[in-house]
Amino acid sequence: MAGGTAEAGAWRRGFSRFGRVAPHPHLCSTGAHRHRRLAAAPSVFAGLALRHATTLSARMARWGLVIVVTYALVALLTPVLVHAGLLPDPNAGLQNPIYAQPSLAHWCGTDRLGRDVCVRTLAGSGVALQVVLLALVIALLIGVPLGMVSGYLGGWVDRLLVLLMDTLYTLPVLLLSVVLAFLLGRGLPNAAAALCVVYIPQYFRVVRNQTAQVKAELFVEAAQSLGAGPIWILRRYLLRNVITSVPVLLTLNAADAVLVLGGLGFLGLGLPETIPEWGGDLQQALTAVPTGIWWTALYPGLAMFVLVLGLSFLGEGLESWLSGGSAQRTGS
Repeated sequence: MAGGTAEAGAWRRGFSRFGRVAPHPHLCSTGAHRHRRLAAAPSVFAGLALRHATTLSARMARWGLVIVVTYALVALLTPVLVHAGLLPDPNAGLQNPIYAQPSLAHWCGTDRLGRDVCVRTLAGSGVALQVVLLALVIALLIGVPLGMVSGYLGGWVDRLLVLLMDTLYTLPVLLLSVVLAFLLGRGLPNAAAALCVVYIPQYFRVVRNQTAQVKAELFVEAAQSLGAGPIWILRRYLLRNVITSVPVLLTLNAADAVLVLGGLGFLGLGLPETIPEWGGDLQQALTAVPTGIWWTALYPGLAMFVLVLGLSFLGEGLESWLSGGSAQRTGS
């Protein structure tokens, strides 16, 4: 007891000459502990938010993957079932009544030509995936190499390519696709070509910016000092470092390409009428909707919406997962 009183007295006397009373040692320790807890709170909240975002992104990616795989299986099995006679021909409709309501014989009804809406909707998934996949592969094969060459070489090559790609990038996506589809004509390769030109600048910009950052790394300078040529450096060192963000952009562009293809078909600039396509079926169903015939527009539009939703979920989930993993590595 006497020791505690002496300590308190010394604490008061020691700081009286400075005109203020110093905080008690026990109060200092308590305040420091509270300060450490308050300082640790943001990191705890950040960890919880990161864990929640990672869980949500995993769920989105999982559901998107399930939807995309389901559409891929439908696209693969529909021609086999039609060829085996288990499903009717999507273009055959003379023996069927026109605008028949959904029934056991025709699950989704028939259109104005007597064609089965269900079979045409299932066949349209394969057509949409073919056109979108072909367009994005062509855009990848052109945009990624051009972006790597532009970012690595620099100079007048970089300025010329950036000017060209920025000019294409500023044009509206649907307007550019409509103009190209009008010039090229209707057809599956022509529709893919009209779509791929739209997405080349996006891959170019992403890959060029990453290449310009990676080429300043020490391992690239070491390879240059050892006599490695530009082609070897681009293929051996830069490609694997700049290709990481491409899958996310690929899935998001695929979702956008499905909508653009549907818009081209709705305007009559997509695929021929003999090829089942959701946009073309929606355009033909437009005149029948005011009369109460809803099934010719519902099922193609619903199929397009679900595919776009699945691709968007997959892309957003991948982006959140990649950004969350990089943030976690940076924090550790």
